[in-house]
Amino acid sequence: MDRLLEFAGNHPLLAGGFVLVIIMIIFSEIARRFQGYSEVSTTTAVQLINRHDANIIDVSALADYNKGHIADARHIPVSKLEASAKEIEKIASKPLLIVCKNGQAAPAVAAKLAKLGHQPVSVLKGGMAQWTADNYPVTRS
Repeated sequence: MDRLLEFAGNHPLLAGGFVLVIIMIIFSEIARRFQGYSEVSTTTAVQLINRHDANIIDVSALADYNKGHIADARHIPVSKLEASAKEIEKIASKPLLIVCKNGQAAPAVAAKLAKLGHQPVSVLKGGMAQWTADNYPVTRS
């Protein structure tokens, strides 16, 4: 313990940076727990689809959706999310799995849906890029 205090005294910038990193990690974990949705792996997504009959919403651009999407996924681009509120309301009795091209757009959509009261909402971590990298099947339009 004395050596730790000596190190911190001799290297205040490193010690301060370390404390700052720890605080940022704690803050991000707390924020993640209260975001209202969960990020799931491809394996967990398959379990959600098969065991819990999750409804899949693909928020990718139309061109990306047509290149390949999860079977039975509904295509609702981010720009038309507000207009599709009634459609989403109809399917929200079951878990929602939000998917996008690479996992960048889906979290914002999931947060918005969770804020509107839809539960449970999950995001496919890595999006369709991860889905295809893990060799799961895709359907093309």
